Amino acid sequence: MERLQKVLARAGVASRRKAEGLILEGKVKVNGSVVTELGTKVSASDRVEVEGIQVVKETFVYYLLYKPRGYISTVHDEKGRKTVLDLLPGVEQRIFPVGRLDYDTSGVIIMTNDGDFSYTMTHPKFGIRKQYIAKVKGVPTREALKKLENGIVLEDGLTAPANVKMRSMDKKAQTALIEITISEGKNRQVRRMFDAIGCPVVKLRRESFANLTTIGLNAGEARELTTHEVKQLRVLAETGKIG
Repeated sequence: MERLQKVLARAGVASRRKAEGLILEGKVKVNGSVVTELGTKVSASDRVEVEGIQVVKETFVYYLLYKPRGYISTVHDEKGRKTVLDLLPGVEQRIFPVGRLDYDTSGVIIMTNDGDFSYTMTHPKFGIRKQYIAKVKGVPTREALKKLENGIVLEDGLTAPANVKMRSMDKKAQTALIEITISEGKNRQVRRMFDAIGCPVVKLRRESFANLTTIGLNAGEARELTTHEVKQLRVLAETGKIG
């Protein structure tokens, strides 16, 4: 017996968090009856439906995408803007992005139909680290960079400690390249952190997600993760070390 939201996530219906929302909204049935309790458990013999469609376990797929600027990290955009799904037109499974990169941010993003894997990769308690390179206006002081390292108070709370390194600076142009590694995924977090120290981001790129990089890919290209890479990510979430 497993919790219903976990079954939905493993079937690729949605991430575990979004699956909980579907249950609370009364969109999920078990053996013909609407279920709205998050603690509900089901077995392999139970018939589960979401909005009238029976849930059938899909074969899980995992892609590493080099997201370019100008794409939304979602499966659908009400404004009609291009989404990351437009970059993987040949994938049959109902994939979705693991976490998000905003419209003007490029770099590494994982696409999958494995909701449980997505939850593990994005929940702060698992500490999966993401490294970014930010070009910012102004040249931050050591004290300002120390504030980023120790944690910045944002509207939605204090950020976790980060690793921060000055890569280069242009005093004449008053810009700097900063490397920052975080283990959270608050909305537009990196941009808001630099705003908080008075150095707004001009350009932002995610260099790596855990041990994954865009090496070998051009912007807009993707490749499947190997079985070993997926296993390494799971081990990293469980132990904090690459297996």
